[in-house]
Amino acid sequence: MSEHKSKQQYWLGIDLGGTKILAEVYDQDFKLIGSKKRKTKAELGQKAGLERLLKTAREAVEDADLKSGQLCGVGIGCPGVLNLNTGMLIKAPNLGWKDVPIQDILAKEFDAPAAVANDVDAGTFGEFTCGAGKGATSVFGIFPGTGIGGALIYEGKIFKGRNQSCMEIGHLQAVPNGPLCGCGRKGCLEAVAGRLAISTAASAAVIRGQAPWLQKNVGSDPANIRSGALADAVKNGDKIIEELIIDSCNSLGKVLGGIVNLLAPDVMIIGGGLAEAMPTLYLETVRTAMEPKIMNAFIGSCELRIAQLGDHATALGAAAWIKSQQEQV
Repeated sequence: MSEHKSKQQYWLGIDLGGTKILAEVYDQDFKLIGSKKRKTKAELGQKAGLERLLKTAREAVEDADLKSGQLCGVGIGCPGVLNLNTGMLIKAPNLGWKDVPIQDILAKEFDAPAAVANDVDAGTFGEFTCGAGKGATSVFGIFPGTGIGGALIYEGKIFKGRNQSCMEIGHLQAVPNGPLCGCGRKGCLEAVAGRLAISTAASAAVIRGQAPWLQKNVGSDPANIRSGALADAVKNGDKIIEELIIDSCNSLGKVLGGIVNLLAPDVMIIGGGLAEAMPTLYLETVRTAMEPKIMNAFIGSCELRIAQLGDHATALGAAAWIKSQQEQV
């Protein structure tokens, strides 16, 4: 190995998701030098899932032509309930994992400092570091997916509660006495603007014969009506699908207007498959719904942007987070 390469710093970032595990190795300038992805296969159980996670991470390090001892740190973005002080994954319902000391496991596996973050926190930190939020002082990120997660990066730090992540914007009420949410309450933003809510409504439209392109090409199973299919349906003339997405954006914009009043971020980033597939529709509709809800004093203070990093956001953000933590030591 060259003297130049030996002086480089390398950081491993991991995105642990319900459907995929993505591990990526970055240098100190956040140039991607190694990557590995595989399906999570949550149905295999916690022990097998953890083995798949570690194997994926090791293979990413190998892909970067490095050894574990050359890493300066490991970061991971996780779903579910975390104790951020101890690095414990307390419960991840979509994975079926419980009480996993994931920070300690990664630190031991790679003989390097490790840090755990909520997946949306990590994704927003990635956008703050190298994406749509670069150069901003205060960045609020919102990622509509199956659920809707939020995160705040303020002066280079992830805003969190005493022990755990916060900014659960998906569980702010958007519609009084609205649809039942997975959290058990009614009218949450997630219940009206999350992809699962849109896919379920789109399924009903297919069954009613109102979405012919979607019916012909995808069918009525909500599990198959994902972001790409919804975007394609809009492009191919299924007006009812476009109306469903516009309605969800209106709900999203009204809640985000309140967030501007509360936090006054200078940049607000919308990520997730739907927003990235239909950026113009999302930006215009959300912005139009936001503006009447923003106090006069804050009008024009916040720029709305679409996320730039796509699938790399969480892994890059996790690597950037452990790097920032080590720089503060």
